[in-house]
Amino acid sequence: MEQNQPLRFFNRGPSPAVRLIFFALLSLLLLFVDVRYRYLESIRSGLSVLVYPLQRLVTAPSNLWYEVDAFFVSHNSLIRDNAELRNQHALDAAQLLQLEVLKAENQHLRNLLMVQQRADYPMQLAEIMYVERDIFNRKILLDKGTQANVLAGQIVMDDSGIVGQVTRVYPWMSEVTLITDKDHAVPVQVLRNGLRAVVFGSGDTGELALRYMPISSDIQNGDVLVTSGIDGTYPPGLPVAKVIRVERDPAYPFARILCAPIAGVDKQRQLLILSVLLKLPERPEVVVEAATGKPKNGRRGNR
Repeated sequence: MEQNQPLRFFNRGPSPAVRLIFFALLSLLLLFVDVRYRYLESIRSGLSVLVYPLQRLVTAPSNLWYEVDAFFVSHNSLIRDNAELRNQHALDAAQLLQLEVLKAENQHLRNLLMVQQRADYPMQLAEIMYVERDIFNRKILLDKGTQANVLAGQIVMDDSGIVGQVTRVYPWMSEVTLITDKDHAVPVQVLRNGLRAVVFGSGDTGELALRYMPISSDIQNGDVLVTSGIDGTYPPGLPVAKVIRVERDPAYPFARILCAPIAGVDKQRQLLILSVLLKLPERPEVVVEAATGKPKNGRRGNR
């Protein structure tokens, strides 16, 4: 019977159950000692230092993949955000420009309202519909006509001064000739000294000419010209132009005087129409007496 048993060359030691119990008890003991006396903290710290490079080496591929993925995601996100910001900037710039235009128009309308409240003449607000394209005949068309009781000859102005005069009226619009139109004449006087003159348009919206003034005339740069009111068309005291250059050449009898219109003849969109036409008294007729041949008012009669 002993001859059939296999030969044992190595001693196997304790059984697996015994070893399991031993190591379980050892683990519990170590846990108790660590919790109670904290003897293993230094050992754990040392082991973590030794294991850290290995941990970094193991996690390096995954970290590199995450960083590359985050880079491309961030790059695409930045490109998209940049495009959206550019579009939003363009929209904001356009809206800001519209707000600036509305702000300027609102201020202009406030100024016109103040002019209406201060004026001694009835006025009505009108808006420019379009402007003639002929550079030699720059007329504007307003959205007021005979239905708004607009008459030919009425004065058109803005909040600064005279712009022009209504020269033709239609049922729903009216044509205005600018004071800067070629050879358009406006009787004026110098506000500083009351000197009367006539200012003519030159065809340029930024220039007027004060013609037929002797070189000895008391006119200086910066003088303000207002309507004199002696023609029966323009009410007195309305701003017309400002003297910008005076040239006196003894070789010529008249001075060359250039002026700039005070009103924005080519800038504003809303204007005021003076709803009044001045009427001057008719000139008295000269009646010649039959007996003496002299007029009743003392003037000499025609021979």
